[in-house]
Amino acid sequence: MKVIKKLILVLLVMVLILSTAGCAQSQGGDIVESEGSDENSSQESENNENPVIVRLRGGDYGLSHPFACYSRGPGFYKVKLVFDSLVEKDHSGQIPWLAKSWDVKDGGQKYVFQLREDVKWSDGESFTAEDVVFTYEYIKDFPAMGANDLALKNGIVDEVNALSDYEVEFSLTNPNPGFIDAVITINIIPKHIWEKVERPDEFTSPESLVGTGPYTLTDYSKENGTYRFEAREDFWGPAQGVDIIEYVPVSDEVLALEKGDIDLASIPSDSLSRFQDNPSFTIMENPGVWGYRLRFNMEKLPELKIKELRQAFAYAIDRQDIVDKIGRGAGVPGSMGILPPDHIWYNSELPKYERNIDKAKELLEQIDTDTIEYELLVGEGSEVRMGELIKQHLEEGGIKVNVVSTDTKSRDGRIADGNYDLIIVGHGGWARDVDYLRTRFQNTIDDWASGTPGYDNPKFTKLADMQLNEFDNSKRKEIVMDIQKILAEDIPEIPLYMKTGYTVYRNTTYDGWMYAYDHHQSTHNKLSFLNY
Repeated sequence: MKVIKKLILVLLVMVLILSTAGCAQSQGGDIVESEGSDENSSQESENNENPVIVRLRGGDYGLSHPFACYSRGPGFYKVKLVFDSLVEKDHSGQIPWLAKSWDVKDGGQKYVFQLREDVKWSDGESFTAEDVVFTYEYIKDFPAMGANDLALKNGIVDEVNALSDYEVEFSLTNPNPGFIDAVITINIIPKHIWEKVERPDEFTSPESLVGTGPYTLTDYSKENGTYRFEAREDFWGPAQGVDIIEYVPVSDEVLALEKGDIDLASIPSDSLSRFQDNPSFTIMENPGVWGYRLRFNMEKLPELKIKELRQAFAYAIDRQDIVDKIGRGAGVPGSMGILPPDHIWYNSELPKYERNIDKAKELLEQIDTDTIEYELLVGEGSEVRMGELIKQHLEEGGIKVNVVSTDTKSRDGRIADGNYDLIIVGHGGWARDVDYLRTRFQNTIDDWASGTPGYDNPKFTKLADMQLNEFDNSKRKEIVMDIQKILAEDIPEIPLYMKTGYTVYRNTTYDGWMYAYDHHQSTHNKLSFLNY
């Protein structure tokens, strides 16, 4: 009888997806954009007379499954509302999710996960170990958006086997203490739906949205950038604190929050006074784990391999000035040890490289080069202003810079091709597992997208390998403290500043927002929407 009820519920959800009030369906069965969701927004859940409806700023980030969402964070964090991973993270660390526990064996070369036995896909089928094995095999051929490289074709997963219906063993080519962090990025997909899908990026029928997660996507408009997620009644995990999540068009977040069009917004520090004395609003300061960095192309310009030249850059750039003028005070200067102050393993005993023009000029005098002139490539918006400010700083220190601006897509393309002198790039992920220091700076990693070709320090390489094979957290932390010292001396790149900023939300609508320990947006944490 319970199965029949669940099948009826699934049919109702599918009808809603296919209705004109939700996602329209083409003759080929694909989900296409709806004409609007105003009527949907005013509806109440049949099973809840007063549903909790939270409205957030919209924008098109693709259809919310692992192969159709866009690569930026707002895309794949929406996917996590519909799909689950084996492990999740809360404000303090990693937590069991689809896997209720796991064991590390053979010195870190095997991970065995015990799966929950009470999980159903949103179409009523049971979730089993076969779905996990299938997912990891599938993403080797079709990489999912946001998936950590450790789990992909060029990563370290050698083999995945189902030991029983609810036990999965991962065999790694080499031990890696960062593997659990990578597991969090892999959303499990149902084998019975995806095993015949050969073009996952083009798979947009309703079945593509069958997941084990707490919500179903019932409306999506590519043109308007709107989404509507509804809570699943048969979700296996913590009860949903929010019944309906809507992403709606907004031109001015501050005004939209004041007017009640949305319930949460990122607010500039100079606009906080509009909310500070209103008891209906709560102000949260975001952790500084999203930042900008200045990268050197040491392969294209060999003189940039000279440590003293990079140190001169560090002394010439006034990072606090960037925080004040570009971040409008909502940020902190980056650490030359790379890990930001809000990282759980941050080393606070490092040189600060506060601005010192005399020191910058003194270092430049030691360098045998005729001209010190570079192109600084930046993206759009605030990056242009940041580039002009850095140009001013550097020229006062004796380094000439020409700022060149391009759209974000072109800028990212030039990064991937290694086609730049100096470049500014901003992104999240600064507080994740520390092994990213190895993949960013070790000379054996030839990766322009996130690595640093041309940088080579044998001491760093040795320590980076040591931390990779150390599964005792206290010992691994000691190694990482020393790694930060080396990076702060070498300056392979310059962390400019970490954005903090403020989030303001209407607490009379919902009051359950929380951050994951390594991320700057509470709305990107699906636990925010659950009674966790």
